[in-house]
Amino acid sequence: MSENNIKAIIDVTMDKIRALVDADVVTGTPIEVGNLTLIPVSRVSFGMASGGSDFPSKNGQLFGGGGGAGVTVVPIAFMVVNGENVKMLPIYNEVTSLEKAITMAPEIIEKAKELFSKKENKE
Repeated sequence: MSENNIKAIIDVTMDKIRALVDADVVTGTPIEVGNLTLIPVSRVSFGMASGGSDFPSKNGQLFGGGGGAGVTVVPIAFMVVNGENVKMLPIYNEVTSLEKAITMAPEIIEKAKELFSKKENKE
């Protein structure tokens, strides 16, 4: 009996994680800046735990259980698209939150422009 109950807890927990984390979280919504397109890239990690137990009672067995999960999303880079050219612009460990990534956006745009202007000058 408890095997089905634990499976139900795990199924519900996994459904909630699937609802939170999909491909759109790893690669965010593209941002258009002039002729450049910036695509945020994030590292997603999650953990999950669940458990339960049967307890004897006067009316048979009672089940008690629970589950939980946690998800962490950390921005790590931007893919910079300029026409057919695509470059990865890492954010490194300086960024630990989305707020810092947004704060760095002007600097990232300038780096992306420099990256492609150097290539165009070489050609």
